[in-house]
Amino acid sequence: MCSLHIDVSQFSYYFTVAFRQQKWKSSVSTQAKMPPCNFVPEKYESYPYERIQKIREQNIAPSLRTYYKKPLLLHQGHMQWLFDHEGRRYLDLFAGIVTVSVGHCHPKVTMATQKQLARLWHTTNIYMYPAIHEYAEKLTSLFPDPLKVVYFTNSGSEANDLAMFMARLHTRNFDIICLRGGYHGGSPYTLGLTSLTPYKHGVANGFGCTTTMLPDVFRGPWGGSHCRDSPVQTVRKCSCTEGECHAKDQYIEQFKDTLNTSVPKTVAGFIAEPIQGVNGAVQYPRNFLKEAYQLIRERGGLCISDEVQTGFGRTGSHFWGFQTHGVVPDIVTLAKGIGNGFPMAAVVTTKEIASSLAQNLHFNTFGGNPLACVVGAAVLDAIEEDGLQKNSEDVGTYMLLELAKLRDPFEIVGDVRGKGLMIGVEMVTDKDSRRPLPAEEINQIWEDCKDMGVLIGRGGLYSQTFRIKPPMCITKRDVDFAVEVLHTALQRHVARATAK
Repeated sequence: MCSLHIDVSQFSYYFTVAFRQQKWKSSVSTQAKMPPCNFVPEKYESYPYERIQKIREQNIAPSLRTYYKKPLLLHQGHMQWLFDHEGRRYLDLFAGIVTVSVGHCHPKVTMATQKQLARLWHTTNIYMYPAIHEYAEKLTSLFPDPLKVVYFTNSGSEANDLAMFMARLHTRNFDIICLRGGYHGGSPYTLGLTSLTPYKHGVANGFGCTTTMLPDVFRGPWGGSHCRDSPVQTVRKCSCTEGECHAKDQYIEQFKDTLNTSVPKTVAGFIAEPIQGVNGAVQYPRNFLKEAYQLIRERGGLCISDEVQTGFGRTGSHFWGFQTHGVVPDIVTLAKGIGNGFPMAAVVTTKEIASSLAQNLHFNTFGGNPLACVVGAAVLDAIEEDGLQKNSEDVGTYMLLELAKLRDPFEIVGDVRGKGLMIGVEMVTDKDSRRPLPAEEINQIWEDCKDMGVLIGRGGLYSQTFRIKPPMCITKRDVDFAVEVLHTALQRHVARATAK
């Protein structure tokens, strides 16, 4: 989906960009050929790179860290492509941290946004306006009964914060169970649910939040080649057989142990991502969530599905990640891909649970504003009209199978996993020990991929996993290019290690 927009007065600039792009690509040794795209970015006219860097150092909060030794200065985006200030083009395999769902500056979403900008931006939801009602109806129609009531917020942290609050209000219980390795937000409330050390600060948080063992079939104590819902299984061997997962049984016993030792007899709820995102696309054994949900409900708790990264067709086979586990949650949280980069989020639940919040006032100034709702509706239309859920399934499966071919020639490629376009490639020193590849080594592979025109995310407790979650408009031709780039980067790693 590339289109050509050329202003004749800027022809010399475009020629320079094309020349620089070719020179840049020829400066790195790779046979990978970047797929063509006839979209030409506008001329960059903002501050010079050095001034941007200086402002970053002096005026931007230092906790907002940048990727790469020399951070990219990105200027424009088009579908699965990003362009830097010098016109270089990159294949975006991280989608603004799994946020750009239908493509950068998707024309349908852009047009709907521009139209609404000229009509009405904001009034707050104390008044009725068409957009929030039209979008609420459209969004909730995609959920199974009884999940038909939505509360709009502005971010995933805010949505999970509200889900916790709802669960505690409705059940009149307090304790919430979460999985180690999960990421559910950075607010003081949700930090109790987030179980990754790099995000933990040395202040009190997590009161009433209890972590339990992560059922990770690659890195955990149990798991093997029959466990997960993915076209690619781990290379570990286990006693499981098709249709019978002993690893799942062991992890459920650990879950029961947490319930029996660490929380009261009644709990407020349990929250889990259908596939862990920040932790590197970690998948659980089949039927684990189904049994965990049952155990929570037996204790009076609600089950919360964090769909911030897995929702909106990204897993391919289903529109929502929880559907891949054969469960229906009590509360679902949405963000990121819901707005294709526009700051918006939502909590979807039952009318009964939502009514618990109506006992007193609970207000959100910007949640569900006219502009956000129009954007959200346009994103849903684009997913359907462009066939992006099916594309996630087809292209995602193709990519998983192609990436899995890297495991045999490269000992450091420990695991390839995921579903649809929610993919992780875990790097190790060797497959037997499964020790994380040292940071300096994985950093160089990552930098090489960027230098060859492919942007990849990082995740995992040790930042040892490449996170591949591109805009859902990516093509198989793009996949061939990306896999060849990663293959070349891995070859360079082998050459460096051999030369030592």
